[in-house]
Amino acid sequence: MSRDSNISAHKKRCAMKEYNACYTPIPSGYMGQLLDWPEVVTEGETLDECRESLKDAFLEMAQAYRELNKPIPLPQRIVEPLLSED
Repeated sequence: MSRDSNISAHKKRCAMKEYNACYTPIPSGYMGQLLDWPEVVTEGETLDECRESLKDAFLEMAQAYRELNKPIPLPQRIVEPLLSED
């Protein structure tokens, strides 16, 4: 593989991707999950703790997928609020 090919492959791997997270109040605090990658799920006593834990869970899951040569799911959802008068 040429040097240019290696650089191009590295840029593709390092490109920033934006995943949508959902945080749900639960009795022990919050549950966080990535909408595009439902296997990435965690909990925290506070919302900030849950956010940090979700970042860690994402990084660990991505590393596991790389080690298993599994494709990492790409963000594909469009999330927006739905307004209701009810």
